[in-house]
Amino acid sequence: MARDRWHIVEEAGVLTVARRWPARFDVAARTVLPVVNKVRLARQVRQDVWRALRRLKGFAPVVRVAPEGGMLAVTAGGQVDGPVARAQAEARIAGVLADAGTRERWIRWAS
Repeated sequence: MARDRWHIVEEAGVLTVARRWPARFDVAARTVLPVVNKVRLARQVRQDVWRALRRLKGFAPVVRVAPEGGMLAVTAGGQVDGPVARAQAEARIAGVLADAGTRERWIRWAS
């Protein structure tokens, strides 16, 4: 389903929010968070990842949220059309996902 030009698709309990469909991860990082509202969580993660990588030419964010052992596994990143310093981009995404204050805000918002 496209909403506000974003694709929000849930299949078999796995939620994917993507700018372009089909979703593709050229760069990505992963974290695990407590169970909260998946759509609200994915939107917040997507916004913060976009802010961190908005200057990366051809970047289209993707966030996937899947249940994993009583928690939510969050994979964030996206598609990059063009050359990319993959390690640097993935380090920036991982930094966003690891930031304690940001994680707390996501959990509070999505609870």
